[in-house]
Order: sequence, then structure tokens, then C-alpha cells
Amino acid sequence: MNKVILAGALLVAVILVAGCRPALSEQEGPTAAHVVAASDLEAGRYLVVVGGCNDCHTAGYARSGGARPAEAEWLKGSSEPHSGPWGTSFGKNLRLTVAERSEDEWVQLLDTGTSLPPMPWPSVRQMSEADKRAVYRYIRSLPGDAGQPAPAPLPPRPEGLPAAKTP
Repeated sequence: MNKVILAGALLVAVILVAGCRPALSEQEGPTAAHVVAASDLEAGRYLVVVGGCNDCHTAGYARSGGARPAEAEWLKGSSEPHSGPWGTSFGKNLRLTVAERSEDEWVQLLDTGTSLPPMPWPSVRQMSEADKRAVYRYIRSLPGDAGQPAPAPLPPRPEGLPAAKTP
């Protein structure tokens, strides 16, 4: 009986090893890890939600625990400040960002972009191209107006001065 269990375990191990794919950093093209959903829009929505995009790029989202605002208001930017040694930054209006770019330009931005914290650029750069395109298509599909630009970042304040007032 133990030989049967051992043989079964060995067979399972061989199947698992044979089915292994290269490490994510070695994958390219259609075999790269990406979200699989019924549509690009559903994949994009999922990525926006689990990626925490709304936490900074949607006013009131983080404070409400994700209960508000309605999806039609998502990703319009926020005047809620994020302060640190870099100064004060605000979540950009991603609807305006995608409206100003082609899908290829969006992918390029996510591959090379830089901005102030708390934007997690190292994580964004690791997304597959398919996922970057799905997020673009999802943002483009959001109903309603695109909103207004978020406030510009504020520089760090000199030592001893009171904090700057935020919009």
C-alpha cells in the first residue's frame, strides 16, 4: 500500500514539474502572467480594485472603506493630501491621463513613469502588458465626465514652518 501511495506522489510530482513555466521575469508575450476575466473591462476593473488605485485616485474612497463613491466617480483624482519628505502629493485624475494618451502611450507611461510617492511605480512596472491595456480600457469605459485635474504637488516645507494648507 505504501508503494502505491509513493508511486502516486511521484506521478503527481512529475506532472507538476512538467507543467512548470519559466519564472515571471523570463516570460514574455501572451504567456506572461495576467488576469483572466470574461472581458478586458472586467480584468481592468479587478486590477483597479485590488491594486488600490482608488485609494489615492478617487476622492473619499479610502475613507469610506471602498463603500463610496459610485463607480461613475472613480479615478477622477483627489485633493486628499499624501505628505512626506517629498512634500505633498495628490492622486492624479487617471481619466484625464488616459484621455490624453493612446493605449500604447499608456503602456509606455506605466513602463517608465515616475512621480512622487505614494505611487507604487516598481509594482506598476511589473504588470503584464495585457493587464496595463485592460486597465486603460476599463478607465476609458467609465461613465460620466472626466472631472478636473488634481491639485499640483506641493514642495517640502522648510524646517520650523507650519504645514502648508492643502486645497
